[in-house]
Amino acid sequence: MCGPAASFLLLIATCCFFLVTHARRQAGQAAARCVPKERDALLDFKHGINDTGHPLASWQRRLDCCSWEGVSCSHRTGNVLKLDLSAVTEDYPYSALGGQLSHSLLHLEHLEYLDLGWFNQTGPNNNNVEFMGSMKNLRQLHLSGSLFSGSIPPQLANLSKLEYLDLSWTSFSGRVPPEIGNISTLQHLDLGNMQDTYSLDISWLTHLHKLAYLDISSVNLTMVASDWPHVLNTLPSLEVLNLGNCALPSTNQTLRHLNLTMIVQLDLSFNYLDRPLESCWFWNITTVESLLLSQTYLYGSFPSTLARLTSLIWLDFSGNANAATMLVDLKDLCALEHLNLDGSLAQGNIKYLVEKLPHATTTHKVNGIGNCSSLYLIDISNNNLTGHIPSSVANISPILTYLDLSGNNLTGVIPQEMGNSTLGYLDLHSNRLSGQIHVIPRNLNFLDISSNFLSGPLPSHFGAPNLQDLILSTNLITGRVPQSICELHNLAFLDLANNFLEGAFPQCFGMSGLVFLQLSNNSLSDIFPSFLQRCSNLAFLDLSWNKFYGTLPLWIGEMMNMQFLLLSHNLFCGHIPIKITNLRQLRHLNLASNNISGAIPWSLSNLMVMSNGHRNEEGINLPIFYRGVVLNGFSESLLVVIKRQVLKYGASFFYLVSIDISKNHLTGGIPDQITSLNGLLNLNLSSNHLTGSIPKKIGDMKSVESLDLSRNNLYGQIPPSLSDLTYLCDMDLSYNNLIGRIPPGRQLDTLYTENPSMYDGNHGLCGPPLQRNCSSCGNSGEKGNQTTSERDSETIFFYFGLGSGFTVGLWVAFCTLLFKKTWRIRYYRLFDRAYDSVFVFVVVTWLRLARQATGLVDAATGLVQRSANN
Repeated sequence: MCGPAASFLLLIATCCFFLVTHARRQAGQAAARCVPKERDALLDFKHGINDTGHPLASWQRRLDCCSWEGVSCSHRTGNVLKLDLSAVTEDYPYSALGGQLSHSLLHLEHLEYLDLGWFNQTGPNNNNVEFMGSMKNLRQLHLSGSLFSGSIPPQLANLSKLEYLDLSWTSFSGRVPPEIGNISTLQHLDLGNMQDTYSLDISWLTHLHKLAYLDISSVNLTMVASDWPHVLNTLPSLEVLNLGNCALPSTNQTLRHLNLTMIVQLDLSFNYLDRPLESCWFWNITTVESLLLSQTYLYGSFPSTLARLTSLIWLDFSGNANAATMLVDLKDLCALEHLNLDGSLAQGNIKYLVEKLPHATTTHKVNGIGNCSSLYLIDISNNNLTGHIPSSVANISPILTYLDLSGNNLTGVIPQEMGNSTLGYLDLHSNRLSGQIHVIPRNLNFLDISSNFLSGPLPSHFGAPNLQDLILSTNLITGRVPQSICELHNLAFLDLANNFLEGAFPQCFGMSGLVFLQLSNNSLSDIFPSFLQRCSNLAFLDLSWNKFYGTLPLWIGEMMNMQFLLLSHNLFCGHIPIKITNLRQLRHLNLASNNISGAIPWSLSNLMVMSNGHRNEEGINLPIFYRGVVLNGFSESLLVVIKRQVLKYGASFFYLVSIDISKNHLTGGIPDQITSLNGLLNLNLSSNHLTGSIPKKIGDMKSVESLDLSRNNLYGQIPPSLSDLTYLCDMDLSYNNLIGRIPPGRQLDTLYTENPSMYDGNHGLCGPPLQRNCSSCGNSGEKGNQTTSERDSETIFFYFGLGSGFTVGLWVAFCTLLFKKTWRIRYYRLFDRAYDSVFVFVVVTWLRLARQATGLVDAATGLVQRSANN
């Protein structure tokens, strides 16, 4: 009986306790308001801040400062405990706070948390943070991304209660103060990715026994002692250790007793360790989940202990100069999700390497993990691997979405089993694969099989509706492009260059999202593809080295995002559309080797991006877009005629501002507006029928490096401003009708030394560097110009007068006969008499000649008979 009663009383007592506690808390919250002194300190701090976008709009005196954005107070006392200004600007991405920090923050005596991340410190003193060393109660200090300059204040070491210090991505420079080692309470220290910071000694780390997170990536540790692994080994609480890009000295990596038994993440990438893999200490850290060793230049065989890292999720051993070998069986690494060995293995057979990886069908169970089905990314590219691609590679994991086998020596055909895989990214470029493309995985959004020996036609059905990037260039693919390619409505990047495709490209009007289309070096033939008019995002179009024909459409000037228009070596004819100058984003135009005629458009000044003053025009950033698609970079496959030679361009092609309309039938003069394109690097107008003089202001094209005006009909003198082109490294003016003295200049003299034929075929040129002396011809330049002008004027006036006189005389005679009847009758009678006289004369003459011919025949017959009688 007492038991239930006691329990009931205990329940009532507990409820009363919670009610009283809640009431006191509510009373405390109602009573605890902002401390006036601290409110004034915050308002004084706001006074020095540039509140762009007004993220601090709630900071008003009439409001309780504990309710302000970014401010948190004690519910009991009302003192400000937390000031988080990075959270204030999260909803204002373009309104990062800046200005001068006020020392009034020192009045926040109870402040424990201060976050000034991405603060833009301005004014004469950009290192106004020393006072923070006096904020004795601070436990967390976040300054990441802030523009504080100068050295790291050693005064921060006075923060004896500090547990969290983040100075990453700040503008601090110089030596890392060893006084930081005095903050024995530190658990999180992030000094990564600062500007030009270094440390001569890291022994101060040995005092931070509670440290669980250490990031000193990009801090130069070249001068630290070679026993740095032993220093780190004194931090048994470490869970995250980031030492990437620290220039760590290569040293003996062996540790007799390993204390780092709690590390989950280890980053040693971008350090030239240059040691055998088997000698490294970190292979014994069985708790590690992320191991980053890219570009550490470790070599030799992977140790067998790698197979015991069953917690490993992320392994990046890329870019290690192909000096390692993988003989370890990794089947038990069932947690492995990300494996990157790009450019690190010396050699191997892909079949045996794939067999060593964890598979979904593996029956091993380690620590209760279960079947190995975690791999979603495999990158074993550029490893000199040989053999045929095993069909099992598609079944390694049911969630495998990324597979990169490019840059190897793989042979054979692409396994048809890949068509049933879950792959979204498949890169097989730069191998020796052969055969046809049969089935494409349905979930693919990226496919690159370029630079192989694939043959036969393209698949009649692509079957990958989500495909965005398709790269099949530099193969042996034949036939026509199938109509089914138009079903790829999401396609943004298509490269079919350097194959043997023929016929017309399908009219894919649903493929409106194209950004990059490269069809060069095939045998495609058709008029300019009309479906491109709907591709409003198209920025790169290469139809060069094909058999396209017809005129360029007028709507080509409506493709406002076009940056690279390459149509050379085709059969295009007609005029250059005037509206092509509406392409303000255009930075590379190549119409060379066609049958284009007419004049060069005069409104070239509209090509704004070809001017240095308009490089920041809005539009698609094509270099970034391309690198986002082709991670291995732009292959050197684009040919450009520049500097009198054919050069292969890679990624730098995107920065080549150029106009090449050579080898056509263009007439007229060179527009003066072309000199406004002062960002142009290459201008080639050679092998046309251009006339007139070289624009006088050609010296305004300050950036031009290659200028070719050869094989035209240009006349006049070479403008003196040509010698102002200081970046000019190749010029050709040969085979024109230029006259006069060559402008002096060291740049032009140097060009002549490298190309002595640059003035050939211009017999009127004289003066250095030519041997022809101008004094022997007098003022040949001026007289030549005057004589040419006079001759042209005389010729024009002669033919004009002749034509005018003939026309006037004809109309006078016609009008006279039309309106004067008597004259008309007399004219016709005169014409009849003349006709009769001519007729009689012809008939009489014809009869006389006939009689004479008959007499001659009779005489000849008599002579023959006499000869026969005799």
